[in-house]
Amino acid sequence: MGVIAIGIRLSSPGPILFRQERIGFRGQPFTCFKFRTMRQAAETKSHKEYLEKLINSETPMEKLDLHDPRVSKVGALLRASGLDELPQVFNILRGEMSLVGPRPCIRYEYEKYRPEDCERLNALPGLTGLWQVSGRSSVGYRERIRLQLQYVERWSLIRDLKILLRTVPAVLAQQGAH
Repeated sequence: MGVIAIGIRLSSPGPILFRQERIGFRGQPFTCFKFRTMRQAAETKSHKEYLEKLINSETPMEKLDLHDPRVSKVGALLRASGLDELPQVFNILRGEMSLVGPRPCIRYEYEKYRPEDCERLNALPGLTGLWQVSGRSSVGYRERIRLQLQYVERWSLIRDLKILLRTVPAVLAQQGAH
């Protein structure tokens, strides 16, 4: 984490950590930590518009990273490797997240949930989850929600262990796709 912090500090001005309100267990907001991957004071309107487009289509949920001028060079490497999520270990230690579970959502996404989508909030959000190891950027938004609901409905410790074991190969496969 120290090496990453130095890389962020040397690559662009601004804080090392990015803090963002996310919606977690049973709809409770919490501050989610990530390594900052964007240039300081980057606009967020384009992400919100992109997410709205994804919610209303079956377009695969690809990240905006590849051609996003808001992302720093170090940030692109961190996002591709998933290392930008490492500070969420602090969220886990604080009891706001778990190693495995549905990803925590942003408030404006939560506000678009159908009542049945809120069932995914009956588990602690996770650093990794069924969606991440089931094709992440190749599935659409509704499929992502379906996978997260399936995770909550069928939770077991054995399943969590299987997801953890599948996470590293899934991240490596995703890197190969970029």
